[in-house]
Amino acid sequence: MKNKNLLLIFTKNPELGKCKTRLAKSIGDEAALAIYKHLLQHTAQVSEQVNSDKQVFYSKEIILEDDFDSNLFQKKIQQGKDLGAKMKNAFAEAFQEGYQKVVIIGSDLYDLDSATIEKAFQHLNDNEVVIGPAKDGGYYLLGMKLFIPKVFQQKKWSTTTVLQDTLADLKSKKVTLLASKNDIDTFEDMKDISVFQQYLKL
Repeated sequence: MKNKNLLLIFTKNPELGKCKTRLAKSIGDEAALAIYKHLLQHTAQVSEQVNSDKQVFYSKEIILEDDFDSNLFQKKIQQGKDLGAKMKNAFAEAFQEGYQKVVIIGSDLYDLDSATIEKAFQHLNDNEVVIGPAKDGGYYLLGMKLFIPKVFQQKKWSTTTVLQDTLADLKSKKVTLLASKNDIDTFEDMKDISVFQQYLKL
């Protein structure tokens, strides 16, 4: 282990009709898949610049040749019945491996940059937990320097209450919040971002 910091990246395998399904209802499966592939590429580029070890967790199967360079990213498969269990298992494994600060991000945030992720690791010097709130009521980033299983349990994932329920679990912990950002789940989320307009013609 070279680094005491670990960045976990959760991705869905990019398959037609299986990713960005809410977005696909508005723009079709092919355009939604193209946008998701663009977001994966963006996430890989942003993550490469972060000074930490990096692990990509795939939803179904590991892809050896993709935007995530196998020399820079350790590749794993998500384990668990729901998103909470999958994240809990990834964090548990990271702390068992000896990492001291662990940050997780998804792969559908065009607003995310490497400076934000670096800032999350820095905040963990003085806080036990750091959270990046998403504008839809969830979060786009979660970082911890100790394992707190309950933040992953009894949540209605992908709903507007995830952030507030998570903060309620952390009342006794020292928590800091990053700037709020918007992940790309619906047509409303992406319609004003110029880089995505090319895909709407698919």
